Amino acid sequence: MESSEEEDDLPSIESITPQSKIDSVHQSLTEKGIRKLCCELLDLKDAVENMCGDMRTKYLAFLRISEEAVEMEHELVELRKHISSQGILVHDLMSGLGREMDEWKRSSGDADESEEVEEPSPSELTDPNSEFLEKIDILLAEHKVDEALEAVDTEERNNPELKGAADTSSYKSAFIERKAVLEDQLLRIAKQPSVSVTELKHTLNGLIRLGKGPSAHQLLLKHYATSLHRRIEAFLPSCSSCPNTFPATLSKLVFSNISLAAKESASMFGDDDNPAYSNKVVQWAEREVEYLVRLVKENAAPSETVYALRAASVCLQDCLNYCKALEPQGLILSKLFLVLFRPYVEEVLELNFRRARKVVFDLNEADEGLESSSDFVAVLSEFAIASDTTMTDCSIRFMQIVQDILEQLTHLAVLHFGESVLARVLQLYDKYIDFLIKALPGHADEDGLPELQDHTILTRAETDSEQLALLGAAFTILDELLPKSLVKVWKLEVENGGGDGGDSSSSPSLISSSAPELKEWKRHMVQAFDKLRNYFCLQFVLSFIYSREGLTRLDALIYLTETPDDLHLPSLPFQALFSKLQQLAIIAGDVLLGKEKLQKILLARLTETVIIWLSNEQEFWSAFEDESTPLQPSGLQQLILDMNFTVEIARFAGYPFKVVQNHASVVINRAINIFSSRGINPQSSLPKAEWFTEAAKSAINRLLMGSDEASEAEEEYECEVEEGEEDGHIVLPEMDDDEHSDSLETSSLSTMDSFESFASASMADLESPSFTDSES
Repeated sequence: MESSEEEDDLPSIESITPQSKIDSVHQSLTEKGIRKLCCELLDLKDAVENMCGDMRTKYLAFLRISEEAVEMEHELVELRKHISSQGILVHDLMSGLGREMDEWKRSSGDADESEEVEEPSPSELTDPNSEFLEKIDILLAEHKVDEALEAVDTEERNNPELKGAADTSSYKSAFIERKAVLEDQLLRIAKQPSVSVTELKHTLNGLIRLGKGPSAHQLLLKHYATSLHRRIEAFLPSCSSCPNTFPATLSKLVFSNISLAAKESASMFGDDDNPAYSNKVVQWAEREVEYLVRLVKENAAPSETVYALRAASVCLQDCLNYCKALEPQGLILSKLFLVLFRPYVEEVLELNFRRARKVVFDLNEADEGLESSSDFVAVLSEFAIASDTTMTDCSIRFMQIVQDILEQLTHLAVLHFGESVLARVLQLYDKYIDFLIKALPGHADEDGLPELQDHTILTRAETDSEQLALLGAAFTILDELLPKSLVKVWKLEVENGGGDGGDSSSSPSLISSSAPELKEWKRHMVQAFDKLRNYFCLQFVLSFIYSREGLTRLDALIYLTETPDDLHLPSLPFQALFSKLQQLAIIAGDVLLGKEKLQKILLARLTETVIIWLSNEQEFWSAFEDESTPLQPSGLQQLILDMNFTVEIARFAGYPFKVVQNHASVVINRAINIFSSRGINPQSSLPKAEWFTEAAKSAINRLLMGSDEASEAEEEYECEVEEGEEDGHIVLPEMDDDEHSDSLETSSLSTMDSFESFASASMADLESPSFTDSES
């Protein structure tokens, strides 16, 4: 008993569930849940598949029913047509029977009244209208359109009321229906792709006889358009094999087709009598011209290639010739063609000149299409000896690409787009000049010159010979090579322009009366070259006037402090200028051999530039106007002698010296005016004008003989430029106060803000130079 009580007090071991059993129970429940879920998912999947299958079956049934509905609708339409035709037949039958009954009744009544009754003959019981309709139905059913057409014409002639609008009988309605069926048969024949021209014309004549002229005319134009498009589609695959000439073939196909259509229209429809038909021909021809222009654009080579330019020129030439040939037929298409084709030609020209800029200025860009054995290659290669070959290659490429473009142009292309071509050549030459300017020393962004950002200059032209070679190449292109190329393209006469100084090779000049746009173009080209020439002159003069330290060598102290010697020589800076010009003339004679015109113009501008700089240097004149600075008559005498000396250099060397003389007169008059205001009387303190002239001549002779003074001047002012001039001769007139004021008013260069022009005279000397060895 005690043991059992102890067992009741202690918890039973069997009531505690082990962890393993708990895990197994939960695991079995989870597996059962997953299995149940999988079964439900499988059932759901089967249900979805069954539903999809039902939907697919129902969708196919729906499509089948839709098709059957469409077929049923077509059958209903056909049934309606059949019922309508049967109704017409019944109506005709009833009408015929009614007429026969009426006639029979009338005949029966007459027979009752008469004593003798005669039986009517079968011909009397026959209706001629019904007989005709039956006949025409048989002809239409057998597609005998010619016989049916004759029958209709005969019936209309016999019954004029059939053409009138007042008659509304059933017979007329039936007759009109038969005519409509006949017209429909003729239209089907005319619309057949394989119909011949003879059969087409015969069919169209039938339509015209039925009074359907507009429809016949439209079918005629449609037939020619379809025939043309079929021939063009057969030709287009071969366009790529002949990129230059395919527009000529297309043009011939289109315009010959237009001409044939216009002739057939005039012969069949009499366009002169009916302007409506001729207007439709013109409208149709204009659409075909638009189609031609679109085909040329779509099948031409890329617009930046010369092939595209040649194709456009050939197309323009041929199309305008064809348009002119069509004008007697009343087709004026040239204006429309130019309006449609001009934008494409302008685009091709623009892209070709963009390619030209890349070829000329990007020396790494290769263009294998350029000829290497051109005539001008040898001419421009002469300058490679004295300059960097890179810049010479640039000049050669310029002429090669320009000539390549010009050779693609036809006569009519030049006639209509010549000004556009010239403008683009001018633009390219202007860029070329800017490119050369970048190669000159002292070029900087603040010079106001456009930068060519995409290209870099490999080397600068540091020496005088290299710089003169750049000028020579640019001038040769302007004065000789470009005019020669333009003469070939423009087909103008050539007149040999005489030259001074023994110029053996006279350059061709274009007759301005034959092509006025060429004269204006040449003027702008010369202005572009002036930029290069003026920049060279500016740098040359500045290197002479200023030292390396930036100090001026030509200042007023020369005329304020120094005392003139008894030899009456010019001041040391002007002696140095004479020496530099002599050296430059020697180098120019070697580098610019045969270019005497350029040598004279260039050296004259250099002489002129020195005086212009002095005239506009305010610091120089401020020293004379300073009241605290004493003035001496000898200073004025020395300044006037320097000016006379400079002008005498130009005269003696045979340069155009009139402009130099005018600027020197302005400087002299200004100096005299300042000295007069400071109390110095020029008339009493200065020698006569002839004395200055003789002193200047004597100074030139001394310097040419190699006097010690010239050598000392050259050493003192460090004349590092290796260029100069040759001779001199001048007569400077006396100047009074009135002449002084007039000179100041008429001076064409009163400021030196920019050196756009170093001379009041234009560069017209390049076109018609007039150099004189002596002036009175």
